[in-house]
Amino acid sequence: MLSLGPLAFAIPWALLGLLSLPILWWLLRIIPPSPQRVSFPAIRLLEGLRPREDTPHTTPWWLLLLRLMIAALIILSIARPLIPSGTAIPEGGPIVLVIDDGWASGRDFEARRARAIRILDQADRESRPVALITTGAPRPGEVREVELAPAARVKSAIGALKPRPWPLDLERVVAQVDRLNLPRTATAVWIRSAEAAPGSARLAERLQRLGQLIVIDAVDDGPAWLGIPDTGSGTLTAEVRRLSAGIERPVAVRAVTEDDRVLTRVTGTFAATADKATLAVDLPTELRNEVARLEVEGETTPAGVFLVDERFRRRPVGLLSAREFEGAQPLLDELYYLDRALAPFTEIRRGDLDTLLARELAVLVLADVGAVPFGQREKIDAWIRKGGVAMRFAGPRLAAAGLEKGGLGPEDLVPVRLRRGDRTLGGALSWSRPASLAPFAEDSPFHGLAIPNEVTVSRQVLAEPAIDLGEKTWARLGDGTPIVTAERRGSGWLVLVHTTANADWTDLPLAGLFVDMLRRVVTLSQGVGGTSERPLPPLSSLDGFGRLGPVAAGAEPLPATADRAKIGPIAVGPRHPPGFYGDESGREAINLGPSLTGLGRRAAPPGGAAVQALDAGRDLDLQGWLLAAALLLAVVDTVVSLALRGLLPLARAAASAAIGLVLLSAAPAGYGAAHAQTPSGAPAEPERFALEAANETRLAYVITGDNWVDGISRDGLLGLTDTLTRRTAVEPAAPYGVELERDELAFFPLLYWPVTELQPRLSETAVTRVNAYMRNGGVILFDTRDRFQIVAPGARGTPGLQRLIEITRDLEIPPLAPIAPDHVLTRTFYLMQDFLGRYAGGTVWIEDGVSNPNSEVSPVMLGSHDWAAAWARDSAGRFRFPVVPGGEIQREMAFRFGVNLVMYALTGNYKADQVHVPSILERLGQ
Repeated sequence: MLSLGPLAFAIPWALLGLLSLPILWWLLRIIPPSPQRVSFPAIRLLEGLRPREDTPHTTPWWLLLLRLMIAALIILSIARPLIPSGTAIPEGGPIVLVIDDGWASGRDFEARRARAIRILDQADRESRPVALITTGAPRPGEVREVELAPAARVKSAIGALKPRPWPLDLERVVAQVDRLNLPRTATAVWIRSAEAAPGSARLAERLQRLGQLIVIDAVDDGPAWLGIPDTGSGTLTAEVRRLSAGIERPVAVRAVTEDDRVLTRVTGTFAATADKATLAVDLPTELRNEVARLEVEGETTPAGVFLVDERFRRRPVGLLSAREFEGAQPLLDELYYLDRALAPFTEIRRGDLDTLLARELAVLVLADVGAVPFGQREKIDAWIRKGGVAMRFAGPRLAAAGLEKGGLGPEDLVPVRLRRGDRTLGGALSWSRPASLAPFAEDSPFHGLAIPNEVTVSRQVLAEPAIDLGEKTWARLGDGTPIVTAERRGSGWLVLVHTTANADWTDLPLAGLFVDMLRRVVTLSQGVGGTSERPLPPLSSLDGFGRLGPVAAGAEPLPATADRAKIGPIAVGPRHPPGFYGDESGREAINLGPSLTGLGRRAAPPGGAAVQALDAGRDLDLQGWLLAAALLLAVVDTVVSLALRGLLPLARAAASAAIGLVLLSAAPAGYGAAHAQTPSGAPAEPERFALEAANETRLAYVITGDNWVDGISRDGLLGLTDTLTRRTAVEPAAPYGVELERDELAFFPLLYWPVTELQPRLSETAVTRVNAYMRNGGVILFDTRDRFQIVAPGARGTPGLQRLIEITRDLEIPPLAPIAPDHVLTRTFYLMQDFLGRYAGGTVWIEDGVSNPNSEVSPVMLGSHDWAAAWARDSAGRFRFPVVPGGEIQREMAFRFGVNLVMYALTGNYKADQVHVPSILERLGQ
């Protein structure tokens, strides 16, 4: 590289071409321009004919100068002149380039790669050798040779680098630097990531010994990652962490399915003084069980993804007591302890057997049910063989059934043959005492659970001795008698607890062990037991960008649970990268985020080290500008040459083209802003907005400021617009998003208004616009989108409804009432009674009709069904969100409601006219 003042030339030898300019001058000078052609007239016109101009014998000096300038610009562009950024690597000896490629580098890895390539470009121009060192721990069997090599060869290695989904190994890098044996004239460049790592200070000190140290850091708040979600309250609560407290920062978490569908998105904020934020991912059970992973929005690191396995899902559990079979009075105490123990981590369902088995069910618990009728027994057995887990508890009824039949066998829906009656331990007429539990065997799903000393059993039903009784026993009393037995049936399990589910025969339900045992049994419903008796092979792995894909090279199986107790917690690294382990019948997730406890921000570089920003170091390349100038002068030269040859018409056309080219290239960046559109698709210029909105019928939605919600509203109204075009005579144009403070609302018959937690109260201008819109016949559909949110005790409705009341306090909203079954909205186009959206249930509210009996159209409708999400399609035409619980039939009803709503907004109570009664009655009769 050649530096001349503020300029540097990447290819300085090309400047030798400037020596050829005198020769070019001489050649251009001796070669005259083409002669001017004059048409030969008729003989009688020759008299007095004289050309207006003489053709010169040599090229004019100013044209020579123009062409020499073109040649000089081309030569200079070949030399590739640069204006250095001021952050270039100082000239000197070899360069040691250290790049952090651990888990945190995925969020800006392309910027790291680009900066490293710019450094290598400089090293290549200066013919300086480079040694490349990466700090991520190597995979098993991977050998990294560190040696000085030409910059061009190192550049190809940079192109193949990828971030690694595990922490850094800086102690290994220290040893590699010590083995280099470089002179102290070297320059070390360390492109660091934001997190602290063991050995960071030692590595900086070793690099500084080589000569000059340059540290390149990203200027941002650092990564955010997910810890272990909390399920104790029954809600999946995500814990988002960052390196340290600092500025207040918004954060969002998405729940995503296996096929990359986003089920929900929750937002929160890191307080300025906090390094942790908690966000409740509130979903109905049907959707929560579809969650495959949680993602921190905007983070592309493996720690920003939390893979969800069966331990974090709420499995539906059905509770059944004797009254469902015998018609006896409710025995609430039989189910009380089961309800309290299962509620924190499962969804409790009650009802008769047919109702419970008609829906998705993981575990069926039968509390002291005696003899199960044959028809019901066959249904339960078939359900077990499909993968369900039936768990029975003994009691007086089961013992009585054994007495009546002389014992119970597997045909009576028990896993082992039972003796007649029951066995009593302790009491006034017994010499024995209540028995305690023996430690759980290694092959038991309960292995590893601590047994409190106070847990005893005073009464039980006994199993008949059999050859396979030991294999079917999961828990024993201290005297060796089975207290929990189980049998594998098909893909499921039949489990029997030989004592009661309440405190009549045992105090086990009073202990925490009871909850842990139930949790282990519930996990069996998906093939994942409380313990793993065998190593789990890797099934899929997260890469350095947080994407789930094939198994990483070198990944090893997870040890069995018994072995883990000996070797300690699994360390996430090259041998056990984050991902799923197991097989399709049962898998366990290993996540990186929970292991990053106590992680802090990197320390400041050592004294004397230069610090540069990651996005700095971009030299200004003048090559393109010089070529553009040469092209522009060549156009001017062409126009002048045409003029000298007398081809003026063509010259004028060429001049016009040249002027147009110059004007186009010199047009300001903001040209055309008057015709720009907002992200919502509406014109930004008020006059054009009014013209387009008035020329065609359009639906509209309120812009909330939340890009995620606004995108759903836009896609939802686009889907509804397409349905209206295909099914009705209404052909709306694309919907517009409107700003209440700025845009005129009178052009739109229907305004969809989603309610978000962060929407501010309306200003006086917005209130005036909205009130005028409602008074003049506009219809607003308020959608709180919180059908399944939990209402706090004493609260006035759901959080969305509370927020709606707050932001619309100044609006002239009439008194509302639930939609009556005979309201005109039920028949404006389709005949319907339920107004379903993404969610079913709930109430849709409308003007009560009493306060204003002359009103033909209610200006306000209110619901919580998330209609836009049910209507929304992505760019490929696929529906963006699932609808529950009715599936695609429910989605069709959601579209029908949208059609009826638009017809209601356009025609009012037209369909309430009696002239339509005969046709409606005829359709009802069909």
